[in-house]
Amino acid sequence: MAADALQLLRQAKAAYGPEYDKHLFEQYKLYVDMADRISARRMLANSFFVGVHTALITAFTVLLKEKVLLPTLGGLAPFAAVLLLCFIWWRVIRSYRQLNSAKFKVVYALEQLLPAAPYDAEWNALGRGEDARLYLPLTHVENAVPLCFGLLYALLALTLYVK
Repeated sequence: MAADALQLLRQAKAAYGPEYDKHLFEQYKLYVDMADRISARRMLANSFFVGVHTALITAFTVLLKEKVLLPTLGGLAPFAAVLLLCFIWWRVIRSYRQLNSAKFKVVYALEQLLPAAPYDAEWNALGRGEDARLYLPLTHVENAVPLCFGLLYALLALTLYVK
């Protein structure tokens, strides 16, 4: 995506002055670092949700084994709550994916103004995420994890009614 399509540039090089190239490169480095931080926060959020859901699956299994949860509406309420938590997790993943996509569009646009475009070249080498044999985007895997936990909760809820 071209820098002008994103309305990235606010001043022409001639109007900015002699520090233009240096400042452009510094901004690029800062922006790439910010994109990396978003990815790190995304992994931290996933780790948090995996830990919470692992503890909840364990707790629900014990509660079912000890017959604390009964086949009533009240017994199903905790399952509804954790399914909602799975949906929130899935939505967080989607939000991070959208944010990362936008950030890398800006990185690619900035690279059009620089002598080299390593991120764009890497993305091209990976088939732009369209060929799973070259690269399976992490987001595709990430999206399945909350669904898997949701399925586990649904199966656990079914055990309330299976004798």
